[in-house]
Amino acid sequence: LYRVQRKDIPKAGVVLADAFQRDPIWKLVFKDEARLEQRGILFESPIKYCLKYGEVYAPSEHLEGVALWVPGDFADLTIWRLIRSGAIISGMRAMKACTKLARKQGRIFGPLQADRKAHMKGRTYTYLMVLGVASAFQGQGLGGRLLRALIEKSEQARIPIYVETETERNVEMYERFGFRVLEQITLPIINLPQWELVREPQT
Repeated sequence: LYRVQRKDIPKAGVVLADAFQRDPIWKLVFKDEARLEQRGILFESPIKYCLKYGEVYAPSEHLEGVALWVPGDFADLTIWRLIRSGAIISGMRAMKACTKLARKQGRIFGPLQADRKAHMKGRTYTYLMVLGVASAFQGQGLGGRLLRALIEKSEQARIPIYVETETERNVEMYERFGFRVLEQITLPIINLPQWELVREPQT
């Protein structure tokens, strides 16, 4: 795999924006007329955050897809951490590409944060923040390569992986890799489902 560097951030952001352009939640977040480059700026925030506090990988230097993860202790994107990582600047720049719903993200995603803390209380774990493959490369197993790399690290460290996802198709994919659903909830305001999953070390 290729470890994403700071010089790759703009391209990695566009890759994730492309990967999630049909995602039900992100379709609500972005304005219809927003260009892919504008949407990519918003994804730069979690990339910068994970470069500071976790790890960011792609299948190759061509950045066909991107995976971001952090230790569970850094799963919460606090204002101070966003400032320290430089992620808050990207988020502010991207707001013009977003709908008014984006300004309510604290209320929308707050239940996920609360559930994650409850499910993983007192445990050391890795939080898979984002995993996406550009539309032109989907269906080629690249997402699986990225996920297997994280699973290998998880097995070596003997710690679980926690992730949330918003489609049944993704749930099925994660289950094939040994994840199990802890809970399914409906996000407030946007009324869309979200699944909370964990993968325990198995070897």
